[in-house]
Amino acid sequence: MTARRSGAAIRLALVLVVLAAAGGLAWWQFGRGERAAERYQTAEVVRGDLAERISANGTLSPVTVVNVGVQVSGTVEKIHADYNDRVTAGQVLLELDPRLFRARLGQSEANLARARAQAALAEANRRRAEQLFAREFLSAQARDQAVATAAVAAADVRAAEAAVAQDRANLLFSVVRAPVSGIVISRDVAVGQTVAASFQTPTLFTIAADLTKMQIEAAVAESDIGRVRVGQDVSFTVDAWGQRRFQGRVDEIRLNPSTQQNVVTFTVIIAVDNPDGALLPGMTATASFAVKDHRGVLLIPNGALAFRPADFDPKTLRDAERRAGGRARSSRPPGEVAEGFPATVFVLGQGGRPEPRRLRVGASDDDSTMVLSGPLAEGERVILADLKNPRAGSGGRPTGGRPGGGG
Repeated sequence: MTARRSGAAIRLALVLVVLAAAGGLAWWQFGRGERAAERYQTAEVVRGDLAERISANGTLSPVTVVNVGVQVSGTVEKIHADYNDRVTAGQVLLELDPRLFRARLGQSEANLARARAQAALAEANRRRAEQLFAREFLSAQARDQAVATAAVAAADVRAAEAAVAQDRANLLFSVVRAPVSGIVISRDVAVGQTVAASFQTPTLFTIAADLTKMQIEAAVAESDIGRVRVGQDVSFTVDAWGQRRFQGRVDEIRLNPSTQQNVVTFTVIIAVDNPDGALLPGMTATASFAVKDHRGVLLIPNGALAFRPADFDPKTLRDAERRAGGRARSSRPPGEVAEGFPATVFVLGQGGRPEPRRLRVGASDDDSTMVLSGPLAEGERVILADLKNPRAGSGGRPTGGRPGGGG
């Protein structure tokens, strides 16, 4: 009887010991899990929409810009237009000192009068020579000499007339007129300045024909140019107007590439309407090309791609894949090939330790990146940062390349 009571007591003591150990282990694991949850900043994997975009910078300019020059040399006497003035075609912009041009024109007109008088005398001599030759009072040689003299005199008249026309044109060119209607956006001359048009026509004014029609010359990287097409919608911002977004469309893709420091870019012309005049020539625009809208895709925060634990060992990635069964769950419809770029993110695993997941990611925007395939499900939480060791994830980039190439 006593022996049976002793055995029961021993069994009861063993059960209590096991329960206490289990409770202690559970308490330790629970506390560790809570500490891990407090240590790491996480975010939930969600399903939503993402707009794939390409970013590029460019400079705003008027569609039609006319550089107004002068064809003659001289000293500026009067200026009739200044910055921001609206001008019409034919309006006087500038006058050079006309005195030299008038003097040259007067000299040319005097030379023309002399040439005409000489031509009239030579013609009269020719007619008399013809009459005398007909009566055999004059030799053929003398008759031919009179005819040649009259022809030379007539040629001198034509040359004098051309000189008069040239000097008259130079006098007209001394008055510079607007070739088109528009706004003066630049004036590069002052009263009293001497302009010389000997080798290259100097630019005096720059006129924008229509500031309600602008364009952006955007430099697009060669890796993105394949996704740009004529007619594509573009939104852009300028520093002067903060977060206000303007709209445009791709008007031209120029085939001449530009290479600077081994970086190849292509110039894309974006047509922009500017009805309220808010956009000014020379502003720097940050353009965003609309490539594709993705609906109902799996999204993770961009910060998850940058996180790496300080003690991360790539071998643990293979162990995690074995535990996941070696199969990658795809977020794309069945039959669609998952492309994109490889990346590694971390979730809280057993014991509160970061557990790596190898993914393939695609397009991204300012906040999120699209998951194409990988062992990650909606509702799981990915790690963004280690609050205890903020520098742990500072070196993180998606493994194998940039995500998606979107804006």
